[in-house]
Amino acid sequence: MATSALLLSGGESSRFGGAPKALVAAGARSGIRRMAEVSLEQGLYPIVVVVGPHRAPIAEALRGADVQLVDSEEWYEGRTASVQSGLRAIPPAHDVLLWPVDHPFVAGRTLATLQAARDSDALGLWFIPTYGGTNGHPVLWKDRVRADVLELRPDAPIRALIPELGPQVRRVGVDDPGILANIDTPEEYRIAYDAWRAREEDGWTDG
Repeated sequence: MATSALLLSGGESSRFGGAPKALVAAGARSGIRRMAEVSLEQGLYPIVVVVGPHRAPIAEALRGADVQLVDSEEWYEGRTASVQSGLRAIPPAHDVLLWPVDHPFVAGRTLATLQAARDSDALGLWFIPTYGGTNGHPVLWKDRVRADVLELRPDAPIRALIPELGPQVRRVGVDDPGILANIDTPEEYRIAYDAWRAREEDGWTDG
């Protein structure tokens, strides 16, 4: 099935001190570039990167990468507004992997696991990775979810759709603590980065 990646980097990173979270180091590359390259390695295409007030430095970090930048003119309304901007740039009939920039240390095999779960489940529409019973990111939507998201108010939470979809929301267990590593603050980033590097040194993770 055709699957696009929607990398969400449209916020102002206020809790991160105003510096764009997209540019945190993920080894020798930036977090946003790692996310784009891991998505491509897992067969997702096109890669749509939603940008807001930090467009210029993010564009520079992605120079030469096979991605499409989309401006979220209403980024100040919240995450849903940015998601809607990105969805409008994704080709029809494509499923969507929604990957927020504040979770840059997800293993590539988690993307593969989500796609495999989607491929084997004719009824499921919304696939959420879990680690230790806790929901994380990124999530995978079948194309049918797109219209529901686009109908939301720009300031409405996307999770409000989950009760409506009920049993068509699937939770997919993965062996990847990176899905829970939310880097909202510099301290959270340092903790997540150190844990990710430790996993890499142990040969545990990929990408």
